[in-house]
Amino acid sequence: MAILGTVLHLSPMVFATSTSRPFLPNQTHRNKPTTNSLSSPIISLKNCKTIDELKLFHHSLAKQGLDNDVSAITKLVARSCELGTRESLTFARKLFDVSYGSRYMYNSLIRGYASSGLCEEALLLFLRMMIDGISPDKYTFPFGLSACAKSRTIRDGAQIHGLVVRMDYAKDLFVQNSLVHFYAECGDLVCARNVFDEMPQRNVVSWTSMICGYARRGFAKEAVDLFFEMMRSEDVRPNSVTMVCVISACAKLEDLETCEKVHAFISSSGVEVNDVMVSALVDMYMKCNDNDTAKQLFEQYGARNLDLCNAMASNYVRQGLTKEALDVLSLMMDSGLRPDRISMLSAISSCSQLKNILLGKSCHGYVMRNGFESWDNICNALIDIYMKCRKQDTAVKMFDRMLNKTVVTWNSIIAGYIENGDVDAAWETFNTMPEKNIVSWNTIIGGLVQEGMFEEATEVFRSMQGQEGVDADGVTMMSIASACGHLGALDLAKWIYYYIEKNGIQLDVRLGTSLVDMFSRCGDPETAMSIFDGLANRDVSAWTAAIRAMAMSGNAEWAIELFDEMIEQGLKPDGVVFVGALTACSHGGLVQQGKEIFESMKKLHGVSPEDVHYGCMVDLLSRAGLLEEAMQLIKSMPLEPNDVIWNSLLAACRVHGNVEMAAYAAAKIQVLAPERTGSYVLLSNVYASAGRWNDVAKVRLSMKEKGLRKPPGTSLIEIRGKTHEFTSGDESHPEMRKIEAMLDEVSRELGHVPDLSSVLMDVDEQEKRFMLSRHSEKLAMAFGLISSNKGTRIRIVKNLRVCSDCHSFAKLASKAYDREIVLRDNNRFHFISQGKCSCNDFW
Repeated sequence: MAILGTVLHLSPMVFATSTSRPFLPNQTHRNKPTTNSLSSPIISLKNCKTIDELKLFHHSLAKQGLDNDVSAITKLVARSCELGTRESLTFARKLFDVSYGSRYMYNSLIRGYASSGLCEEALLLFLRMMIDGISPDKYTFPFGLSACAKSRTIRDGAQIHGLVVRMDYAKDLFVQNSLVHFYAECGDLVCARNVFDEMPQRNVVSWTSMICGYARRGFAKEAVDLFFEMMRSEDVRPNSVTMVCVISACAKLEDLETCEKVHAFISSSGVEVNDVMVSALVDMYMKCNDNDTAKQLFEQYGARNLDLCNAMASNYVRQGLTKEALDVLSLMMDSGLRPDRISMLSAISSCSQLKNILLGKSCHGYVMRNGFESWDNICNALIDIYMKCRKQDTAVKMFDRMLNKTVVTWNSIIAGYIENGDVDAAWETFNTMPEKNIVSWNTIIGGLVQEGMFEEATEVFRSMQGQEGVDADGVTMMSIASACGHLGALDLAKWIYYYIEKNGIQLDVRLGTSLVDMFSRCGDPETAMSIFDGLANRDVSAWTAAIRAMAMSGNAEWAIELFDEMIEQGLKPDGVVFVGALTACSHGGLVQQGKEIFESMKKLHGVSPEDVHYGCMVDLLSRAGLLEEAMQLIKSMPLEPNDVIWNSLLAACRVHGNVEMAAYAAAKIQVLAPERTGSYVLLSNVYASAGRWNDVAKVRLSMKEKGLRKPPGTSLIEIRGKTHEFTSGDESHPEMRKIEAMLDEVSRELGHVPDLSSVLMDVDEQEKRFMLSRHSEKLAMAFGLISSNKGTRIRIVKNLRVCSDCHSFAKLASKAYDREIVLRDNNRFHFISQGKCSCNDFW
């Protein structure tokens, strides 16, 4: 409730005069001013610096019979208020209550209360002043507005603004500055700007109040623009306070060119440069990643400024330059400065990033010796380092000992559990949190996605929607987009995109990149590229997502065009984007282009090929039938080939029927990754294709002895919001009769001829036909044809590589029934329409 709610309904007597106080009948008992004040006690008053000295001074007045002297008591009250302690203010109030309450006394007390943060007392005294019939003056209003600004009581401040207008102080510069400051501090920048714009005259305080208001409320651009407008004014020059606000705004903009202009102005204008300003400049340059200039300033002004050292160290930590951060802290201590809480926070964070438990324990000891352990941020950082260094028990003990667990503390322990892979403990802790914020939800959702629990992550996100006061942000949507992409759920993907647009979540390059990846994984490359085309300031990650989207959808040429366009725009490719480009070449059979891109990595772009890049090249050459060349590349690798590289060669040997090379590759895999079931299955298939059934039996016996089992083929299809799962050979689906009828229709009436070579079993032809008809993707396709409306696109997700027979079946069905069929296997997408596939039968 507003304290001054009745002010504007007071008696007109309040507004009778602004210079005199009307006679109030109920105050006849008060002492009237005297004129026989002695000068000597008053002269010594300015030397009183403690409450005891003030009380002694008051006692001396009483001994001289001057305790009723209005002038002396007024100055004593003012001096007591200047001390600003609770005791001195209480003493001043006692004197005030038994004396003649002049406007000067009221102003002194209101100012004292406001300066000390006793805002309610200040406003109550303001109200009493009005009730007593004493009119506020151009000093009262700023003091009252200061109390409103500090307590963020916007309604009371608005009431005072009304009084200002009615009592004709609206054009007083001091009062106007206070109004601008009040509205800005309360976050009402529109009202602050209205007052500012209506000012006939402005001084440096006016401009500074408005600039700082913008800067502190996140309107950095407006703050900087107003500063440059101020520079065009011939009458006003900024002071150090103005410049610190402008510098902080520039830091938020991260616009180096603007930062340099502001710094140049400081150098040429003669503005006094103090320690606070230098620290702000260092912070500004480091936020703009101009560490060299920041370091020059640091060296120029020395390491004996604690705030400057803290600014350097904390920014180094933010940039991940932990060694540099620790060097600054070491230099600071060599200079004789003692680290404070901010310093230790940077030190502990550095140790956490380095996972240096010994140095972290040393920091913990310093924290305990200097009483910093009561600071929440320090404890949160210590929990983080112990979690990162796998000292979970120590972190939990710290957490349990904390008396004041903030939401940040809870988030820290949950994040630690997730980092250590203890999702159950993270989930249990999350559910017992007394208060959750968006970071809490983002942490648990991100942890579930990290652990591959994609459906659980989406369920938690749905439950978050019912929480009042918690709105999803870009981080939330990035995690959910990742989960959706792995699930391949296109309907959910569309809803996520709609949710982002509906709720006005900023589509920055990071979130946009996540959406491109999500839609590409869900088999909607058109929407993926539409989002990519609309992104501003696309970075390498965004281009990588687009290249990968085209590669997965079979548009290899387009993927390479995107890669070339990225290079032309001056972006430096990294190892990840090369993987995308080489994968596109592999899927499209672009051997020569793949070789050229691989050769350019080190020669043109300074990126050393890693095993994943060699794996892409082996896959490219092997798919194209260049098995000997692929083998030579493996042998020439500067690093040891891993099981993934050998598996690419083995898979190609299966396609091209090279039994000897397949056996060699399989032997390598069984040494590097003996638990890898896929290699045994591939080798078995190679032998089966060659009719070497004894070797097939040996491989399968070996698998059995080692407890390895081939995962069954499973396919998922979503019909009317419900997901149906089919497993190869399983006939338990309730619609199995209709599914069989559809399979027969395609085989007999449409003339599908089964590719019996796809059955790598030593059985008769009839059994092979039956086994082919029960492949999971074929069952899912038949179910989709009988359960969805004509013309509806059929989408199927399979856990293994789609076989050639099912691929032919899908092409025939797409043409006969005029359906688009999207098959996503464990390697790529197949977009099938009118009897043709996007892979051009090369997969």
